[in-house]
Amino acid sequence: MLYWLFQHSDIAISSLTLRALFAVITALLIVIFAGKPVIKYLRTLKYGQAVRDDGPKTHLVKQGTPTMGGVLILVAIAISTLAWADLSNPYVWILMVVMVIFGAVGWADDWLKIKHKNPQGLIARKKYFWLSVGSLFAGGSLYYIALQQDAATAAAMQDVLVPVFKNWVIPLSAIPFGIGFIILTYFTINGSSNAVNLTDGLDGLVILPVVLVAAGLGVFAYISGSMNYAAYMHVPYIAYNAEVIIVCASIIGAGLGFLWYNAAPADVFMGDVGALSLGGMLGTMAVMTRQELAFVIMGGIFVAEAVSVILQVGSYKLRKKRIFLMAPLHHHFEEMGLKETKVVARFYIVCIILVVLGLMTLKLR
Repeated sequence: MLYWLFQHSDIAISSLTLRALFAVITALLIVIFAGKPVIKYLRTLKYGQAVRDDGPKTHLVKQGTPTMGGVLILVAIAISTLAWADLSNPYVWILMVVMVIFGAVGWADDWLKIKHKNPQGLIARKKYFWLSVGSLFAGGSLYYIALQQDAATAAAMQDVLVPVFKNWVIPLSAIPFGIGFIILTYFTINGSSNAVNLTDGLDGLVILPVVLVAAGLGVFAYISGSMNYAAYMHVPYIAYNAEVIIVCASIIGAGLGFLWYNAAPADVFMGDVGALSLGGMLGTMAVMTRQELAFVIMGGIFVAEAVSVILQVGSYKLRKKRIFLMAPLHHHFEEMGLKETKVVARFYIVCIILVVLGLMTLKLR
């Protein structure tokens, strides 16, 4: 909205990088200044976290810490994006709808946990049904937008770029009716959402990796949204991606602001309302930039957490034996005797390395 107002005034503020900077600052300030009263209000409502009985015993002290703080993150992202993004860009609205759908599912899950004092929350089939609705909405919308373009651009908006290799792509556009593209989009968004949610188990553990990965995807969006940079880096030019950087910037600002209150010992948890929606948005941006494979590298922390749960459950069902001391992976390291803050710090270091490696694939092309 502010972008539109400035466009129709004498103030020149159309620069994408400048608007991205304002988006970071806007979201950051909203969370920083609204954080304390929101946390106080959540305490008044007694919206406390229900801690798993089968989790690490050291986490029992966190019982009652306010949760659903992710609502604050989403509000900050929405306000900042609507203020500084070009709202005529359909990619912006797709991301906002994904945020709302996944956030609503997470909110319902958190609310049931609080209401019934049960860490299980929303019934699995209901949760995955609505997450599937959000994923399929994004996949169908992106496919429809691709069909409105010329043949070459439509193919570029569907084919998957293979990191490192300059001319290698996975030609999903060759599969009729967008079936391949929509299926990949479904699994990317759903997988990302659930992986981020699984990672959200220690104070401050998930929010900084979300910020770092959003920054990495923002670089991909900036390059693919610029005709000159896209040609230089040998990636397809997708004009809609230019405004995705504003959403990335809003996530960065809101995430850093939330870390202020979520760092150990946490004053508030984001809850599923934050983790599911942020994960869904990251997955959607990976699809928009055609960097699903690079996203797997940059989000390696999320991938490892999800894989650890899959392996643990599968091993126990098939062999009645566990691979890890406890899953997800961060609990395994806690059970090994590492302090929570050390586990978080090491995950941060690994995430920084993985994001850098993901970005390096651009130059290697």
